Amino acid sequence: MTKCRQKCYNNYIMIDPEIFRSYDIRGIYPDQLNEDTAYLIGKVFVNYIKAKELAVGYDMRLSSPVLFKALRKGITEAGCNVYDLGQVPTEMIYFVVGSNNYSGGIMITASHNPKEYNGLKLVRKANSNFLIVRGQDIYGKIKRATIAPSRTKGKIKKINLIKDYVDYISSFFDLKETKPFKIVIDTGNGMAAKIIPLLEKKISVKIIPLNFKIDGNFPSHPSNPLEESVTQQISKKIIEERADFGFIFDGDADRIFLIDEKGNLVGSDVTILLLAKYFLQKKAGAGIVYNTICSKSVPELVEKWGGNAVKSKVGFVNVREKAIESNAMMGGELSGHYCFKDNFYGDSSLMALFILLQVISKAEKKVSELAKELTLYSKASEINFEVEDKDLILNKIKEKYSSGRQEYLDGVTVEYDDWYFNLRPSNTEPLLRLTIEANKKELLEEKKKEITDFISSL
Repeated sequence: MTKCRQKCYNNYIMIDPEIFRSYDIRGIYPDQLNEDTAYLIGKVFVNYIKAKELAVGYDMRLSSPVLFKALRKGITEAGCNVYDLGQVPTEMIYFVVGSNNYSGGIMITASHNPKEYNGLKLVRKANSNFLIVRGQDIYGKIKRATIAPSRTKGKIKKINLIKDYVDYISSFFDLKETKPFKIVIDTGNGMAAKIIPLLEKKISVKIIPLNFKIDGNFPSHPSNPLEESVTQQISKKIIEERADFGFIFDGDADRIFLIDEKGNLVGSDVTILLLAKYFLQKKAGAGIVYNTICSKSVPELVEKWGGNAVKSKVGFVNVREKAIESNAMMGGELSGHYCFKDNFYGDSSLMALFILLQVISKAEKKVSELAKELTLYSKASEINFEVEDKDLILNKIKEKYSSGRQEYLDGVTVEYDDWYFNLRPSNTEPLLRLTIEANKKELLEEKKKEITDFISSL
C-alpha cells in the first residue's frame, strides 16, 4: 500500500489514498485513517469551500471521539467555527446544513462497515440545499494543498438539535393517520437509538426495542442489515411478539429496512414502491428516482400509478444528484438509502419510517401481502465476480448478448422481452457485479447459470 506525504506546518502527514472513495472517506482506524489524517482533512476542507462555520457530528464508533477532536482542531486552526452536534445519526448533518446558513458539515462515520472502520462524510452549503463532497475530490485538494496558518482561530459551540430534527420530519405528516401498530425496531446498537424514543411521544405505535444501547463494539450483530444472519434476531422477535412488522437500521442510521410480520426482509425494490405510492397519491406526475439494478417493477408501477420514473447510476450520491436534477420527490436504491425533496434531498431513514407507517396504515393489508403484490418478477441476489480485466469481460458480454436491447448508463444492461441483466464494475474493487431478473423463476435460474458459466470461462 503506497502512502503519500503531505506537508502541513513544516511537518509531514502520511495519507493513504485508498481511503478517498468515490462518495466519501473511509478506512480502518488507525492504520488507514487516524487523527493526523482527520486533522489535515479538516484544514483542507475549510480552505476548499472557504468555510466560516461547519456543523460536525459523529457516530458511536470507538474511534469517533478522538477523530472528532483532531478534526475540530484542524477546522478551528484554519479559522473556521465548529458547531458540535455531538453523537447523532448521519441524516442530522443534512438537516442542519440544509436548514441553516453554515458553510457545510462533516459526519464522522463508517456507516455499516465493521467496527474497526471509520470515515468522514462531507457536505457543503449550496443555496437552500447542500452538495455532497466526494472523497476523491478532497484527495485532489490535499495533494495540491498549501495551507498557511490562519490569523484567527475558530470557536467551538455545542448544539443539540435532535428534537428539532424529529419535529421537522414529523411536521410533514398527519400523525393521527398512523394506526396503533405493534412493531419491533432494531437499532443495532447504533445511532437510530437517539431518535426512535422520541417517536412514541408523537404517534400511538407501540415500539418493542431491540439493541437500543449505543455501543461501537456492535455486540448484538454486525452493523450491516444486508449481511447474512443480521436480521435473525429481529425476525424471531417479530414472530414471538406477534408484531405487525419491524424495522432495522444500520450503524449511522442512514439506511432502513422493513421486515414483514413473518420475519422476512422486504426487498428495497418493494420499499421504493411503497414510498413512491405515498408521493404519487399526493402529487400526480411526481418524479421517482431509482437505480439501474432495481427491479423492472419499479419503473413499470411508478408509470402505471401516474408517476415519472427516472433512472440513475448505482450509488446514493448518483441517485441524489439525479433527484435534484429532475426535481423528483424522492429517490431510492437497493442498499436501503432513500432521499427526499422535503429533507433537502438528504437520505433520511426517519422520513422513510414515517411514510411507511402511513402507507401501511392505509393499505388495510399485511406487509407480506403488500410485498407480494409489488413483486412482479423473479430476481436473483447480486453475484460478484473477481476479475483482472473488467473491460475485456464487459466487451465480451456485449458481443454475446448483442441481440438484446443494450444500455450503458452503469456498466452494461441488456434487456429481452422476458428477462434482463446488468453487469457493472465496482468502483473500489476488482469485481464485476451481476444483477439478473426474469418473468419466471425457471428462466431466471437458466440465464443465471448461462451468464455465470460464460464469465467463468473467460
